[in-house]
Amino acid sequence: MLAKRKIYNELCNDRKRREITILLGARQVGKTFLLRELEKFLKETGQKTVYFNLEIPDDLLKFKGSESAIFKILTKTADVVLLDEFHYLKNASHLFKAVFDSGSGVKIFASGSSSLEIHKHLKESLAGRRHLIKIFPLSLKEYKDNRLSPDSVLVEGSLPGLLARETPEEKQIYLCDLLETYILKDIKALVREENVKAFNHLLYLLADHQGSVVSVASLSREVGLTPRTIEKYLTVLEQTYVCYSLPSFSTNLANELKKSRKYYLYDLGIRNAVIKNFEYDLSLRTDRGILYESVVFLELLQKISPNTALYFWRTRQKAEVDFVKVVNRRPVPIEVKSSLAPGVLPAGMKAFLDRYPEAPEGYVVGEGASGETLYKKTVVKFIDWRNADQI
Repeated sequence: MLAKRKIYNELCNDRKRREITILLGARQVGKTFLLRELEKFLKETGQKTVYFNLEIPDDLLKFKGSESAIFKILTKTADVVLLDEFHYLKNASHLFKAVFDSGSGVKIFASGSSSLEIHKHLKESLAGRRHLIKIFPLSLKEYKDNRLSPDSVLVEGSLPGLLARETPEEKQIYLCDLLETYILKDIKALVREENVKAFNHLLYLLADHQGSVVSVASLSREVGLTPRTIEKYLTVLEQTYVCYSLPSFSTNLANELKKSRKYYLYDLGIRNAVIKNFEYDLSLRTDRGILYESVVFLELLQKISPNTALYFWRTRQKAEVDFVKVVNRRPVPIEVKSSLAPGVLPAGMKAFLDRYPEAPEGYVVGEGASGETLYKKTVVKFIDWRNADQI
């Protein structure tokens, strides 16, 4: 079963833009599928297209010639060129710039899984010549639009490839295989051989403590690597879109945390594969709260726009809310609970609204939550985690 993706229409409309369209995202989030579907659409509209996957040796071989030969492939072969895993292309930025500046009218769509590699290959500025689009796993809205139950997301995650697997065992094998492939194929090229085991340990710690405030110093002590190396590996994880960090919200008050961060892996299925826990009965899971919290975080992440930013909030007195979504510089607190009494505001939400009464609204997310209440001048809405896409 293949899901319709919300981003697909944006890609179709992007054909009208002159800029090089670059799709960025972790492995198996659907970039190749989207490029193939886009290719079908373009052919149906009369466009001449050509598709290359540069992880396939035969395709990559076509781009081993001189720059003038590659430029000819890019400009004389078709109206639209689709390049999957384009960072294997040497001097990609120079070639893309040349195609754009030539006025040939050729449109290029390119995809990549590592911004680390992409920044390395796009060292020459493409300002005004590229349009970056981030691709994520399936959102809750995409599950609902495709008439799929989102309940399995808590354990299996939401990678599109899961839809082609029928049984829980097949899905778990798929996730574990993907995890091993990532570590063996991608990470070995980015970390020293003798540190692969330590890197795997770091990945486990991040997954096990997902959503908790962790410091580089504590990770350094547990993993046995220097803080500088830990910071480097955290950068690798973020720039390969496997892990996202969340900074703390502060208005420079002495009692608010300022430099702390929380970390979330990009998909709950991958996270559960790392810690080797695919228990479906949530009543048996001690990490039930972080499962709900992670779903909400990944939904909020997909909706970041130029006028928004995302944080968590915690004071030295331990008052906290899971997320603060700042929209046009106005903070919206969001608290996630695995168990929740109807209509009862969590203490952290009250503490935040006491400190930031200008908050236009607040959200409390939990299983089966509904309704709203007024705290001082702020309306706080209670919503079920399955509707986190409405925040």
